[in-house]
Amino acid sequence: MATVAPDIQTVFGEFRFQILRPHSFGLVIDRPEDCPADYLHDVLLAPANRDAFLELIEKERLVVCKNVQSNAPSYRKVNGKSSVAKLSQAEYYHHDGCSSPTKPRVVEIRCPHQAIQRNIATAIAPFPAVIRAMLFALPESFLKQDEIESYRTAFSGSPEDYPPPDSWDQIQGKVTRLVRRELGAESCRSYFRTVDQLADAYVLPWEMGESRLMMNSQPDLTRTMQHRRSYPKPRDSVEQNGSLVKRWTAEEA
Repeated sequence: MATVAPDIQTVFGEFRFQILRPHSFGLVIDRPEDCPADYLHDVLLAPANRDAFLELIEKERLVVCKNVQSNAPSYRKVNGKSSVAKLSQAEYYHHDGCSSPTKPRVVEIRCPHQAIQRNIATAIAPFPAVIRAMLFALPESFLKQDEIESYRTAFSGSPEDYPPPDSWDQIQGKVTRLVRRELGAESCRSYFRTVDQLADAYVLPWEMGESRLMMNSQPDLTRTMQHRRSYPKPRDSVEQNGSLVKRWTAEEA
């Protein structure tokens, strides 16, 4: 976790936003007192500012907007069922739209105001740092399977020496299938918590009214982010939890 940098300011329209950098990547925006309650839509995504705001997300890779009051109709519920004994697909690192021919440019995940607090984290980390972390978090006994040792060696140097980007999804898929096959549910969740740490993932607790907008697709894969549902502790029972919503902001806002 990076040291919090001094506040900086950015101006959208007539409003001056204070910006914090509480992590090694991304930035956090909060609502000025004189700003509309739904400043994400009424200011940042308003026609006059929309392109500049999307460019900011592309530059930073993650932009967190706090204290947003919104009832925008374009959000849809985040799905994915998990149990004590089985991981949801959402618990594995992924880009959104993986089954679509064209992936969305930006994914926005939002914690709306609701009666129940959200206690499950959403881990967000750079790609391919996620792959490197997945390889180095594996037990040593797994290295002789599925060419894993050679992949770990390939990701052990500097990023410019990594395998070609068009191979990253295949390599990540092999590691994901390996841990799904070899590890029980709670061991797999523990493994991915280690991955979160090694990848320096953004896993700060959710606040109601918070939106996290991340770069999901662009030609330079090193500028994209992956995310997953992350349980901060072992699951031994079913607990009530606040829900999230999402959308593909560049295409759906």
